Amino acid sequence: MGLEDRAATRHIAELRAVTKTFGNVVAAKDLNLTIGEGEFLSFLGPSGCGKTTALRMLAGFEKPTEGEVLLDGQVVNDLDAHHRPVNMVFQQYALFPHLSVFDNIAYGLRQRRPRIDRSTISTKVEQALETVRLGDFGPRRIWEMSGGQQQRVALARAIVNEPKLLLLDEPMAALDRKLRKEMQFELQNLQRQLGITFVLVTHDQEEALSMSDRICVMEGGRIVQVGSPRDLYDAPRSRYVAGFVGTSNFFDATVADTAGNSVTLTLKGGPTLQGTSDTLFSPGQEVCVSIRPEQIALTRAAPATGSAFPVAIRNRIFLGEHTEYLAHSDALGDILVLVPRQAELNEGTFNAGEQAFVSWNDTAQLVLEK
Repeated sequence: MGLEDRAATRHIAELRAVTKTFGNVVAAKDLNLTIGEGEFLSFLGPSGCGKTTALRMLAGFEKPTEGEVLLDGQVVNDLDAHHRPVNMVFQQYALFPHLSVFDNIAYGLRQRRPRIDRSTISTKVEQALETVRLGDFGPRRIWEMSGGQQQRVALARAIVNEPKLLLLDEPMAALDRKLRKEMQFELQNLQRQLGITFVLVTHDQEEALSMSDRICVMEGGRIVQVGSPRDLYDAPRSRYVAGFVGTSNFFDATVADTAGNSVTLTLKGGPTLQGTSDTLFSPGQEVCVSIRPEQIALTRAAPATGSAFPVAIRNRIFLGEHTEYLAHSDALGDILVLVPRQAELNEGTFNAGEQAFVSWNDTAQLVLEK
């Protein structure tokens, strides 16, 4: 059975009309979300958007002001964190520096009542260490471990209790880029191996896109869109989502005419474009056009088809697999273009100050509400 089928038949966690306030501050507002068994879901958004508050309510560290939190079909609003089938990996890992790796992982098992015998604890800890590829590190002290190894210890401590839901609060924020990429793969493999539902909080769009089955985008304490990484990237419902999930160019426009999902637009600079949208717009309505930078071609000659505009190259940044250009159009303003390595080899490198053309297919133009 695939993830979509499992999620459709069984929800491991659910937020029902959940609101959380701290005095006069609304941290989360009317959150409605179901999390499927075995799913990898990410809360994505900037600082202060409510994602960590949502995670803490699932964990039991915060109680909702309104609404219900459900785990495995049961309302758990008044159930303390240590009684929930949930474990959490914190941003700073929260490991005990005076204890060995083994004792850090065993700590939660030793607090259980009725008590677990020593041999069972030892077996479970050794299995958790093997799962995170730290089989020989049990006797080590925490301060002897690298950042990536400490994260694995924190994961082992979380999974040793066999939770139904594992919550991760920006666990890779302190890691360098290369190690962060490695840990992303390891987390995905670990989640598939264990079959535990993972819920990640992150402000890193690349992290969310690369790891998640679904992403829950938040803004101002509210959920603004939930979907697969591909859905959110290809079909964002708003400028906010398009700008936060990936990179995009935005051009202000006014709706001139509509026909089905086809929209004729007049840009502020004067030109007319043809875009597509599943949203119903009215003539005269102010909107914005979103075009992903990798969908834009940069050439020395104007193409015969599609939308094309003359530009002047302002900046060029070589990034290995592609080159990032910032170009300026009198009609559109600044435009970001990502040129793949092979395309640049075919067309040649553009230098600052050089004249060129940007172009794209009409299907690349998404019309969004402002």
